[in-house]
Amino acid sequence: MRLINTTKNTVLAENVFLANKSLSRIKGLLGKKVFLPDQAIILDPCNSVHTFFMHFAIDVIFVDRNYKVVKILPKLSPNRITSVYWHSSKVIELPAGSLSLTNTQDQDQLQLIK
Repeated sequence: MRLINTTKNTVLAENVFLANKSLSRIKGLLGKKVFLPDQAIILDPCNSVHTFFMHFAIDVIFVDRNYKVVKILPKLSPNRITSVYWHSSKVIELPAGSLSLTNTQDQDQLQLIK
């Protein structure tokens, strides 16, 4: 699957993993040593994340059910926890730096292409 920012006409990730089962959402990126530049994980449903026990910083995008960006958190360091974003229904995790490379901002419209 591919994730694009239709507002900015940029590609956020070419290799998207959908974590929409309890176990896959709980595991998320835990235990991963590397997060490649073309990868992303979508946690669905989700409105808050943590980075405890992670080995690297990540970019985080909170989106509503239509993939409109509610909040971005660039370069979230390991061992942090986010606020709960009540208007978010999904969370997209990307390698740190992805948001600045694509100029993704709050209120942008994203699209997941299968």
